Amino acid sequence: MQHEFTIQVSPEIAGHMDRLTTKVARTNGIPIDEIKHVQVLKRSIDARQKSVKINLKVRVFVKEDFIEDRITLPEYPDVSNAPEVVIIGAGPAGLFAALRCVELGCKPIVIERGKDVRSRRRDLKAINRDHIVDVDSNYCFGEGGAGTYSDGKLYTRSKKRGDVQRILKILVGFGATDQILVDAHPHIGTNKLPDIIAAIREKIVERGGVIKFESRVVDLKIKNQEINEVVLRDGSSIISNRVILATGHSARDIFELLYHKKIEIESKPFALGVRVEHPQLLIDQIQYSCDTRSPYLPPSPYSVVKQVNGRGMYSFCMCPGGVIAPCATSPGEVVTNGWSPSKRDQPTANSGIVVELRSQDFKAFSNYGPLAAMYFQKSIEQQAWHVGGETQKVPAQRLTDMVNNKRSENLPVTSYKPGLTSADMSEVFPKFIHKVLQQGFVSFNKSMRGYLTNEAIVHAPESRTSSPVRIPRDFKTLEHIQIKGLYPCGEGAGYAGGIISAAIDGEKCAQACITTIKK
Repeated sequence: MQHEFTIQVSPEIAGHMDRLTTKVARTNGIPIDEIKHVQVLKRSIDARQKSVKINLKVRVFVKEDFIEDRITLPEYPDVSNAPEVVIIGAGPAGLFAALRCVELGCKPIVIERGKDVRSRRRDLKAINRDHIVDVDSNYCFGEGGAGTYSDGKLYTRSKKRGDVQRILKILVGFGATDQILVDAHPHIGTNKLPDIIAAIREKIVERGGVIKFESRVVDLKIKNQEINEVVLRDGSSIISNRVILATGHSARDIFELLYHKKIEIESKPFALGVRVEHPQLLIDQIQYSCDTRSPYLPPSPYSVVKQVNGRGMYSFCMCPGGVIAPCATSPGEVVTNGWSPSKRDQPTANSGIVVELRSQDFKAFSNYGPLAAMYFQKSIEQQAWHVGGETQKVPAQRLTDMVNNKRSENLPVTSYKPGLTSADMSEVFPKFIHKVLQQGFVSFNKSMRGYLTNEAIVHAPESRTSSPVRIPRDFKTLEHIQIKGLYPCGEGAGYAGGIISAAIDGEKCAQACITTIKK
């Protein structure tokens, strides 16, 4: 017989299967010698009380042997000679769209401006060490997209958008740990994700799909309000009336292209702020109410949301045991983001702390029409570059100094490899953002005593939280509302916010596109 139970236990019990089995037996009145196996189905941490607990959902095998369910990938047929679908972008939306195309019997042709996932590393090294930004190959552009080298977080609140478990199981099938099916906040890690991305690409190519790297799209040809041709930088083109546009939130040249071709797009509010780094030990002490973290607990994350002067201010993309990375996509700008390796074993914790923006905040850029939010975003990044010394060093300030309007005389060692320039954040941000950040950090400290400290460093800016543009599409067909055969997709189009939701949207767009082929 199999029984499912929810149970709350200490980290020490959760970390030892024999102790957990004993606890399950005693709690549910089952003779321990009748329990053949306890399978953990879901796991989350409850740190709301001084004594940290682990919430578990378990399946107990009583007088029945446990047979492990093996994760199997969908059947992927050979699509070498099948109808073609062009996919622009090889991030999670583009790759999962391509996989779904193969699964449903169509041939994907994936066009990626950047390099393959392993070749990207040289360009990441160049930006970290030499402050050289390659406009086509960086933390945002290249195989796997922005998430590949900036963490691989898989947590999503987008449960209503599609089948999250399906996406997670596909990732497991391509090499991810099966613990992502169990943990409440699953995470792969920047050191593990590239191999999974490479395995996905190899499967697509093996089954007849095509992936073209270092192929930037420079034009989309439209005929009779229908997509007709995709033109590449080298002068070549691909004739197609089925194109999935999955370029990511930083593809500003694509947004410009759509705008100048009078293909309808919309300005979209986003959030912008800073990335704050603390010692991980301090975050553990605050969150776990302890002097030393238990070896059975992971490095602690945190999540804070506040209302300040009528605006939301919140933590974003929190990276326990992680580092801060330079994520500019063009020379003359600086951008920060964070990531953690799979073990989350770095001595620092960082998080984006961002302020909600509104359409009226972009009035100074209204002459750019639907690109107003994008140009506002760009202006902050360029200002930070000037303040930081016109390299990839970022403006930085100790946290308490920032709140007290004091330029920091010196700065602690940071995980941000290009380095820091001591600056006042009021030099980087408009007054309304700066004030909200200052007041918000005081409010944060009321929820997390000890958070407001000069041991923490503020790095500016955290600006690529989501796309500043939405590319409108029909609710039912998922086609662009104006251009037939063009499917705006994923985070760059404004329909996703992370790896999982982007992958779900990629699958949805592929299925919608293929439905028109098979009618």
